[in-house]
Amino acid sequence: MDNRRKAIGASIAAGALGVLALLGAVGLVTAYAGAYNVAATEEHASFTRWAFDTTFRNSVKRHAANVPAPESITPDMVATGAASYKAMCQHCHAGPGVERAEWASGMRPRPPHLTEAAAEWEPREVFWLVRHGVKMSGMPAFGPTHDDRAIWSIAAFVKELPGMTPERYAALGGTADGGGQTN
Repeated sequence: MDNRRKAIGASIAAGALGVLALLGAVGLVTAYAGAYNVAATEEHASFTRWAFDTTFRNSVKRHAANVPAPESITPDMVATGAASYKAMCQHCHAGPGVERAEWASGMRPRPPHLTEAAAEWEPREVFWLVRHGVKMSGMPAFGPTHDDRAIWSIAAFVKELPGMTPERYAALGGTADGGGQTN
């Protein structure tokens, strides 16, 4: 009986390795043949969109879990973050009463409107996203060029966006033109 179990186990292991080798070969053929359409004019397939979104959300939550947050968010931080946001983020992510730049609509994945999406994230997660950026998305990492204080100011402002009126948005941070279109 033990030899039979060993033989079955070895057969299952060999089958699993065979499937993995086949999947690896399909992946290599797909990559080298250029079979996967990388054009940003085409939407991602449902599975691809799910895989990117799930990986993105779980990765951010995991990596941001131990980010130390400031003791408090001050109005000065929000105002400072507003100016930076309008200069560096508005063209892709829009703002209350301001649309994203037309060219940003051609990005895949499409940058989220943060007036809605920011409510889904914790402040430390927004900080982590701004600091580290997101591969294969067009979202740059601002950590190499901005200190943590500046990044926390942007995160503080982004977390205010979901409840912000167009009038308050316009009043904060000056009138930096990020390339968006005013409604």
